Amino acid sequence: MTVQLDTPFSYKNLELKNRIVMPPMCQYAVEEKDGTPTEWHYVHYVSRAVGGTGLMIIEMTNVEPDGRITDNCLGLWADDQIPAYKRIIEESKKYGAKVAIQIAHAGRKAQDAPQPVAPSAIAYDDTFRTPRELTTQEVKEMVDKFADAARRAVEAGVDTIELHGAHGYLIHQFHSPYTNQRTDEYGRDKSLFGVEIIQAVKRVMPEGMPLIMRISAVEYVDGGYDLDYALEIGRRYKEAGVDIFDISTGGEGAPGARKPANTPGFQVPYAKAFKDKLGVPVIAVGLLEDPQLAAQTLRSGDADMIGVARGMLRNPYWALAAIKETTGRYLEAAPKSYDRAY
Repeated sequence: MTVQLDTPFSYKNLELKNRIVMPPMCQYAVEEKDGTPTEWHYVHYVSRAVGGTGLMIIEMTNVEPDGRITDNCLGLWADDQIPAYKRIIEESKKYGAKVAIQIAHAGRKAQDAPQPVAPSAIAYDDTFRTPRELTTQEVKEMVDKFADAARRAVEAGVDTIELHGAHGYLIHQFHSPYTNQRTDEYGRDKSLFGVEIIQAVKRVMPEGMPLIMRISAVEYVDGGYDLDYALEIGRRYKEAGVDIFDISTGGEGAPGARKPANTPGFQVPYAKAFKDKLGVPVIAVGLLEDPQLAAQTLRSGDADMIGVARGMLRNPYWALAAIKETTGRYLEAAPKSYDRAY
C-alpha cells in the first residue's frame, strides 16, 4: 500500500483518519495565569480539527505551577482544570480529529518560577535563574505528579498522551549527561526518571491507549549526546511502555560545533533511525509544511505520521489543502459546509 497524507493510521486503540499531526505549540495565552485553557485555546484547537487534522497534540501542559515555561502556559495540576480541557476535546472530536496532550515540566527552563528545579544546579544560560537540585525524594514525588496529570488528561477524554522528553525540559534534563550530574540513582542511571514516569503514566492510562514520547535525537551543544545515545535511551523508554516516538532535536543549550540544518525535512533522518532501530511508529517533524515533501516522507517509509507546526499556525486548514494538492481527494476530507470551496 502506498501511504498518502490521507491514509488512515491505526495503532492499538488509536485510529486516525489521516497521517497529519498538529504538534504541541505553546500559545502563552493563559492571561489569568492559572494554567486553565481559555477561549483562545478553544478556538485554536477546534479550528484545526475543522481543518482536517488527524491528531492534535495539545501544547506542553505542566504538572505543577512552577513547571511552566511561563505563567501564561497551561497546566493540569488540579482537578478543577479538567472541564476546560474536556470542552476542547469533545468539540474537536466532532470533526473527526483525535486529541492528545503533551504532559511536561520545564525544569531549569521555567522562566517565571521563583526557584526553578532540575536534576542538577546548572543554569540554562546566564539569562536564566540557577535551578535548585531536586532531592531524591522530590524526584520520586515528581514522578507521581506526572501520573496525576495523566490521570486528569484521561478524565478529560484524550485519545492518547505524549510525554515531553525533548527540547531541554525536565525529562530530557535527566537523561542528558550534559545536564544531569547527580550521584544518586537518578544520576547513575540517566534514563531512570523517564522510565519511572512512563511506567507510572501507563498505570493510569486505559488498556489499549498508546503512549507517545517526544525525544531529542541529538543535542547540538558542545559535549551533548549523539544519535546512538538517544537510541539507547529510546530503547529503555520503549521497554518501559512507550509505543510511538515523536522525533525532534536539540533544545538543551546553545548550539556549538554541531548546528541544526533548519532546512525542510532536516529531522526526518532521525525519525527514520528510531523507526528502523526500535521498530516503532514515529512522527517526523521539522519544516515539513510543503505538502509534497510531507507526502514523500510518508511514501518513502521514513515516518508513519507527519507533524506540521508553524504551517498550521499560519493556516488552520493546512491538512485539507495538503490532501487536495497531493491526492485530489479533498471532498472526502473537507467538512460538508466547506465543499464548494474545493
